[in-house]
Amino acid sequence: MNTNKRKTDARTQVNPEGFKPQQSAGVKTDIHQQITDQILAAMETARTTGRRLWDSQPSLPLNLTTGKPYQGINTLILWAAGLQNAYTSPCWLTYKQAADKGGQVRKGEHGTHCVFYKPWEAESTNHETGETEIVKGAVLKGFTVFNLDQVDGIEAPVREVRAPFQAIEDAERILAASPAPIKTGGTQACYIPSRDEIHLPAREAFISAEAFYSVALHELTHSTGHASRLARDFSGRFGDAAYAFEELIAEMGSAFLAADLGIIGSTLADHADYLSHWVAILKSDKKAILTAAAQASKAHAFIKGLLADQGQEAA
Repeated sequence: MNTNKRKTDARTQVNPEGFKPQQSAGVKTDIHQQITDQILAAMETARTTGRRLWDSQPSLPLNLTTGKPYQGINTLILWAAGLQNAYTSPCWLTYKQAADKGGQVRKGEHGTHCVFYKPWEAESTNHETGETEIVKGAVLKGFTVFNLDQVDGIEAPVREVRAPFQAIEDAERILAASPAPIKTGGTQACYIPSRDEIHLPAREAFISAEAFYSVALHELTHSTGHASRLARDFSGRFGDAAYAFEELIAEMGSAFLAADLGIIGSTLADHADYLSHWVAILKSDKKAILTAAAQASKAHAFIKGLLADQGQEAA
């Protein structure tokens, strides 16, 4: 595969709105600063969309009968149940809803308990004035739902048709140079510092090759912070928010590497959307994003150094 052509195609096919690299005469363009500026601008309007990047990734759980997503604590409850049981469907139903659709919850399956507040009102007499007042309140009620994966006889909603996975050779070289072992085939994407391992779903589970590499490079950037490498530890500065700060570094590192690969046009919106959540946590420190960008550049340079050591520097 001609990787130079692949990178050129990626740049010409998709151009993120507002992304216009500029270079003044005689001044070298700082691509990292441009990407950082573009992400910061995009985060101003970014909204969490619940977009799925791979199958079995937590998306907003929804009721199959109503088509509406669950809200509040029920979202977290169903996300947790989905991850724990490796459910691939975001759809849930009550036992009756499944039966009404001609389905049958499989024998031995256990439901997930959710909650809702049922409003109530009652008349009450004010003993001082003798007047009757309406008192309102709500009582917490429970209900049980089943994931569509637990139900027979109901056809799952049609998923988008995907083109076969097409590897990007330069991106594969970066992953091949990873100092942390990469294990694929699970349902989650994560870096486990205690094991110094990167875990990723299978390539074919992602909505696109660009989505896979974006997530993989995020986890690879995490691995550069290991004590044996760049030894990142910001717990002293950020305390409980140190995890969020590390997420900023990993996502920006992924964006810088995506720019190297020529796929930033396909991934920038997701980078901005993901980062907007963590920046909200750290907005009390106005310099956090700038520090994260500097740390991401260090991680980016470290990864590029791995490629150089192996004689695999991407074009």
